[in-house]
Amino acid sequence: MLHSRKLQYINEIVRCGSIRKAAARLNVASSAVNRQILALEEELGAPIFERLPRGLRLTAAGELCVEHIRDVLKNYEKLESRIRGLKMPQAGKVTLVATVGLASGPLPRILARFLDAHPRVRIQLRNDGGSTTINPVLTGEVDIGLGFNIPATPGIRTLANFDVPVGVVLPPGHPLSHDSGPIDLVDVVQEKLVLAQSGTSLRNIIDLALAPVPLPVEPVLETNSSELMKQLVKCGAGLTLLNPLDVISECRAGELVFRPLLEGQLRHQPMKLFARARAPLDAATSLFVEYLLQELVVLIQELQGKGHIPAVDKTVERALSLREEDQRE
Repeated sequence: MLHSRKLQYINEIVRCGSIRKAAARLNVASSAVNRQILALEEELGAPIFERLPRGLRLTAAGELCVEHIRDVLKNYEKLESRIRGLKMPQAGKVTLVATVGLASGPLPRILARFLDAHPRVRIQLRNDGGSTTINPVLTGEVDIGLGFNIPATPGIRTLANFDVPVGVVLPPGHPLSHDSGPIDLVDVVQEKLVLAQSGTSLRNIIDLALAPVPLPVEPVLETNSSELMKQLVKCGAGLTLLNPLDVISECRAGELVFRPLLEGQLRHQPMKLFARARAPLDAATSLFVEYLLQELVVLIQELQGKGHIPAVDKTVERALSLREEDQRE
């Protein structure tokens, strides 16, 4: 290896929060891991961990050290990938994080088709809550992220952006599911509702849509899990509000029905594809980003054709223009 083993040890300790857990993950003795920490602290002339009763916490010097370590490990991983590519064309690895709704919604089919077309590429996907999706990209743990309501953040660059409106999700056979056109929220709030938990970014968007409705809104259940909301609607517990990408697989299978809101009630949930600033994408990740963007554009156009998303071309053009800017950089 071109870098010291202690870098891997430090990185694993930060992930696990303790020497004992890191040693177990690395399959080495705790004393060996501790020696590497002490050696690095002596080399740096500053402590990198604060010893606490329940584990370790990074010091300010440790934060700087770990940022450097992860950059080194990431660059080494890219070097390995490039060397493998000399022996095996198209080999590589893509690491990404996505919100739970996307990971269980449109992404599985997209990933399966990509892997079928590029069998030598390996993919690592993790799914996080919306508020934490950005963190693995910022720290360099993954190459790219895909999620909803991702705020503008220093250190993050946008590869593409889509505006996806929130609508009503119903079980098949519900009286309001017989019409496929836009639905009035006044009719919706008179039904039992299963909504995103208060304080979540999705609920904030829903509250904006519901604000003008002249009726009280009292959901029978609130949760931060979009998957649970879908299951509850299937069981007949109530109706919910999600975006059409969250339920596209279930709608295709006839398990759920999506209806858009009236034009004056529309509220959009922005979806962003993003990467770490000043960190160029390797060949495999660039290939995947191109493929993913094409698939997302096709999905948006499919939803526009069904009337689930207003047929306004600027949504697709905006995403494509941002990608073209990224390529020019």
